[in-house]
Amino acid sequence: MATTQTKSVARLMMAPSVIVLFIWMIVPLLLTLYFSTLRYGFYNPETPFVGIENYSYFLTDPRFLSAFQTTLLLVFGVLCITIIGGILIALLLDQEFYGQTIVRLLVIAPFFVMPTVAALVWKNMMMNPVYGVIGQMLNAVGIGSVDWLTNLPLTSIIIIVAWQWLPFSVLILLTALQSLSQDQKEAAEMDGAGVMSIFFYITLPHMKRAITVVILIQTIFLLSVYAEIAVTTGGGAASSNLPFLIASIISLEGDVGTASAGGIVAVVVANVVAFFLVRIVGKNLEG
Repeated sequence: MATTQTKSVARLMMAPSVIVLFIWMIVPLLLTLYFSTLRYGFYNPETPFVGIENYSYFLTDPRFLSAFQTTLLLVFGVLCITIIGGILIALLLDQEFYGQTIVRLLVIAPFFVMPTVAALVWKNMMMNPVYGVIGQMLNAVGIGSVDWLTNLPLTSIIIIVAWQWLPFSVLILLTALQSLSQDQKEAAEMDGAGVMSIFFYITLPHMKRAITVVILIQTIFLLSVYAEIAVTTGGGAASSNLPFLIASIISLEGDVGTASAGGIVAVVVANVVAFFLVRIVGKNLEG
């Protein structure tokens, strides 16, 4: 049992790391907040104080609503694919078959690919309308190739990001499946329950906590997707989310003040989403 002295020593040992981490986070946030109140730009030598003018300009910019909508669609689309696909793949990997270990390693492998590399591979080798793998397969069955990144930019990005995050979902959900007692399934089978009944009334409720954890962690990271958009479509009204819009304002327009205001807005949005997700996850973990 930990004594008061050992607890004090533990806090003292953790204090330097906590202080450094706090400074690491708070300093950029305070600087961003400061710049958001200035008319500060790369091409403007003067930096007058403008208060909330940058926030007003950013929130009333038509690109903000479009980027916000794209952000929500991107998060929702990726979560649908990774949750549904993750459950199906986890159910398959939970079965006994030859080469099970190798298949599991191959399924998890995409999670370790850098986002930029993954985007380049999908852009040049998979979704290219002329020599891409998907285009060749569609031509082979007589459908005809599709210029994914031009005609379906948001769908393309959702597929690329979902491909990266699907292994994470599979790993978490498979771990939950393996913790399910086989006695429950056997008892249900003896009572005459079918495969679908066992899945919906035993397996799926048991995976509820794992699913909520996957949703929480993925949502936090999906709100900051940038590399996949920059490498594939380069933005545009149909595929520009909040992080890409903010980066475009500061890199193309040189408007540091408005971009900083956009960054603060993005932080607020992320924290609001995280707050409600944490409440949902907390209820499921307690249930």
